[in-house]
Amino acid sequence: MEIFLRFDLENIDWKSVCEIFEKAPLGTRDPVKLMIASENSAVVCFAWDSNRIIGFGRALSDGVTCAAIYDLCLLPEYQSKGIGRLIMNGILEKLQNQNVILYAVPGKQGFYEKLGFKTMLTAMGSFIDMEKMKQMNYISKD
Repeated sequence: MEIFLRFDLENIDWKSVCEIFEKAPLGTRDPVKLMIASENSAVVCFAWDSNRIIGFGRALSDGVTCAAIYDLCLLPEYQSKGIGRLIMNGILEKLQNQNVILYAVPGKQGFYEKLGFKTMLTAMGSFIDMEKMKQMNYISKD
């Protein structure tokens, strides 16, 4: 393995990135929408093994105090090898001491706790598909 990170959008095969989401498994993404979301993000991070994209993450930010990390994903065969931590640390370094929030996939909270994240007591959300978010256990079912 020759793992390295890139923080630019040059020559990205967005279909390959979407395949990472499916294999992770984190659902499906539309390549064009993911590209636009990434172009509008403050930080994008791609993990590569030689010439293959194996992981991805991005963050939104006001550039001063607040940021949110989205879409951290990694191919299954690369999980549990420290690469997710490498991506997260790369993103956090670029955010330069801002307050950071994120969605944790249900069951994966421990990964983020090891990086210093804590469960929020007052977070709330309004979602386009509230039922889907309930089914995926991102929000309470009451």
